[in-house]
Amino acid sequence: MAPPVSTAWPSRLAAALAALGLATAPQALLAQDRQAPATLEDLIPDAAVDDPEGWAEDGVEPEARAAFEQLPAIDPGDPLVDDPAIQVAWPDETPIPVPEPLSAEDDIEFAEIDREFFRGAPEMEVVTLGPELALGFPIEEEAFPLRAEFAKRFEALSTVEELQDDDNDDNIAQLAARARADEELLAQLLRVYGYYDAQIIRTVGATRQRDDAGENQANVRFDIVPGERYSFGAIDLGQLRQAPDGPALRSAFGIETGDPLSSDAIVREQFDLDRALGETGYPFAEIDEPQLLVDHERTEGDLTMPVRPNGKYAFGEVVSGSPDFLSGSHLETIARFDRGDVYQRSLEQDLRRAIVATGLVSSVTITKREVSPPDATTPGEIALDVEMTEAKLRTIAGAIGYGSEEGFRIEASWEHRNFFPPEGSIRLRGIAGTQEQLAGITFRRNNFGGRDRILNVDAYASTIDSPAFDARTLAFVASYERSSTLLFQKPISWSVGLEAVATAERPPSNDNSPQQARQTYFVGAIPLYVQLDTTDDLLDPKEGFRVAGRFSPEVSRTNGVESFYLRSQFDASYYRQVSDSVVVAGRARLGTIQGTEIANIAPSRRLYAGGGGSVRGYGYREIGPHDDLGDPTGGRSLAEVALEARIRTGMFDGALSIVPFIDAGTVSTATLPDFETFRVGAGLGIRYHTGFGPIRVDVGVPLNPGPDHNPVAVYVSLGQAF
Repeated sequence: MAPPVSTAWPSRLAAALAALGLATAPQALLAQDRQAPATLEDLIPDAAVDDPEGWAEDGVEPEARAAFEQLPAIDPGDPLVDDPAIQVAWPDETPIPVPEPLSAEDDIEFAEIDREFFRGAPEMEVVTLGPELALGFPIEEEAFPLRAEFAKRFEALSTVEELQDDDNDDNIAQLAARARADEELLAQLLRVYGYYDAQIIRTVGATRQRDDAGENQANVRFDIVPGERYSFGAIDLGQLRQAPDGPALRSAFGIETGDPLSSDAIVREQFDLDRALGETGYPFAEIDEPQLLVDHERTEGDLTMPVRPNGKYAFGEVVSGSPDFLSGSHLETIARFDRGDVYQRSLEQDLRRAIVATGLVSSVTITKREVSPPDATTPGEIALDVEMTEAKLRTIAGAIGYGSEEGFRIEASWEHRNFFPPEGSIRLRGIAGTQEQLAGITFRRNNFGGRDRILNVDAYASTIDSPAFDARTLAFVASYERSSTLLFQKPISWSVGLEAVATAERPPSNDNSPQQARQTYFVGAIPLYVQLDTTDDLLDPKEGFRVAGRFSPEVSRTNGVESFYLRSQFDASYYRQVSDSVVVAGRARLGTIQGTEIANIAPSRRLYAGGGGSVRGYGYREIGPHDDLGDPTGGRSLAEVALEARIRTGMFDGALSIVPFIDAGTVSTATLPDFETFRVGAGLGIRYHTGFGPIRVDVGVPLNPGPDHNPVAVYVSLGQAF
């Protein structure tokens, strides 16, 4: 509101102008343009603007001055409405006429607005991704057949979906900002799937749903009109068809003209083509980055991805950069290919992993080198140059432990893993414990005569004072085996060995005098082992089965009596994944010693049951016949069964599992098990899954214990129980 006018001349001037039939405001006079029209210039000349006070006194015509002087004096503080010079007649009460509506012209057509389309519901199938996010797709399935995959992918990348579970309340403005970013994401994803003409309708508002406080929840919805899906047009793969295996390699690239356009398919098929080149003899192949030229008029995309196979090759020699450490001939023994075999990238990578798995090197670099170029009919030859960095070869290890059944136990070892190159290790070990003392030396040569074939020679002296027997033993054991490893789990593994044992043992007492004379046994054995394995993992199987057999023909001489017998044991286990988080596993074991009486068998070579790898809930070797003092005597037969469920909990990012289990077993002095004396144990375990296998903790209780059995048993180890 303008401040009150404090000078007299503007009011008088206004009155004078009113008397002349003109009316204006003083502010208008001060803002007068010097280039005003001539008629107004005559009334208010430039002199009035330059000197309004002087012009007010002298510049008025005599007639106007006389009229002005006859006006009554006006108090500047009076309201303007009382100024007699400004009086406007109020309109009469005649009603304002209503205009007549215009009639429609015949040559103009008006479009009908489909309001339901803008509301978004009838034409769209809504996929709800969360309390704040939804996608609308055309109802017709063929209009956008990839909606489920598309929605899942968008949900994983959405900014709104990522933040909708936050504790902070999202208002409309915040959601609108996130929705704009998600709209750009949707447009990119649609182009990935070949929809280059798609339209996206974004809606940000409040839904009818209410939260716990009764407030409307903010909602973001995208309605997608995909349009026509583009297809692949011309496909240019450079020199691919000029390769010796051109047609087969072209079939490895599974995109043809007319296929639906998809950026994912380009990436996937480029990977498949690169793998096919690497697996069929093209170590130097090159593939340029794909280029896609989209033609909107044709609704097609022309793909250009130049490929240069650069010749086909076969394996030549493996050249070691450290021949005194690991020679080239030994590396060729480790390799799963022979000279002259067509080059395969996977076999080169396998050789690198196998060298690392020896534990003798910390890093490996393999370089392909052309020895001879290919010609029109014969592949070229490449050599593999291997450079290695030696790792630390000596290891000192130790462990201290205590068990309620075994007492204290201290272990120590020293090992040199390449004492006799290549891969010939020597290991010294010792045990000092309440029940066992041992000193031994072991020679081991890995990859001896072939990949994963191991020669072991072990000599040791030990004393064991356990509830089952008291033994003083000298032993020489040798074996040659083909083992299954984490790097290469084999369907069939085997072992053949030789044992020479001299042991002086005191069997458990059968009366009140436990101090019986030691009985010396000389034992020779040829242990054999074979296993069939179809499981999907060595340490933590989820599917498949294992069947194994151990056979040991043995000769034993004691007190002038020579006995021949066969120790046999059969193991079978089965694994079945019944859901994403539950694996059911079962195991059975049957063992028997045929050919002689139990008295002719050294107590340390009899059969026992009980413990973490046998029947949980019972102590080690506690199941079976006992003497008068309650000590186990072992038997000539055993039978065991076990069943457990391995249930992933989702805790610790899915690393923790709980495992309820039930085990049962029996041992008999006869050659066939006595199923009437089954001992049953049950309990609960946990597994913490690591990169090298699960860590196991089981707690078991005996369900039908004997008089000397403990009420609970705890087992800790690496790997599953079976």
